[in-house]
Amino acid sequence: MNKEQASFQLGSSVLTIEYKKETTPYHFAINIPSNKENEALSWLKARLEILIEEEIEIHDFDFWNAKAIYFYDCDKNIVELIARKNLNNGNSETFNQEQLLNISEIGLPTTNIEAKFSQLHELSGIQEFSGGFDRFLAFGDEEGLFICINKDIKDWHPTGDKAHSSAFEMHFTEKGVNYHIEYKNDQVLVLGA
Repeated sequence: MNKEQASFQLGSSVLTIEYKKETTPYHFAINIPSNKENEALSWLKARLEILIEEEIEIHDFDFWNAKAIYFYDCDKNIVELIARKNLNNGNSETFNQEQLLNISEIGLPTTNIEAKFSQLHELSGIQEFSGGFDRFLAFGDEEGLFICINKDIKDWHPTGDKAHSSAFEMHFTEKGVNYHIEYKNDQVLVLGA
């Protein structure tokens, strides 16, 4: 066992967390079946504290046709379980950890949203999903989104926590092509394609 990192299978995704002496909190989301937000809420509440905003536990994103639940992990990262109705992947099984389908969002706080989108669009052909270049842009699709916010004018929903350009590495597939990128010091570096 490596004491410097730990990996977790989250459906079709693998999340690897590496030890760093200095870190800043982050945001990522995990897709769950499209009909499981209420069961997921009960399942989570038996294990941890839910992040609420104005007494709301399940956040309704009608413009995305999705419902989400937020919580902190043990390192104060903001984790989101999201039921995306358009994926139409509901089931009748009782909700448990096997219903964590894939990592579907990764935060990309920056000072220049348009530059980050343009770089990743030119690399992979990834498309805009929702938002604009001034404060918030989601790009990708419902199976995988970069959540790009202007960290100088927007904080993380629903907590209002300060957004940091926290470093990460990511492997993703767009239009059948695999990519490997690193985000560090507010820069996207291509490690492989």
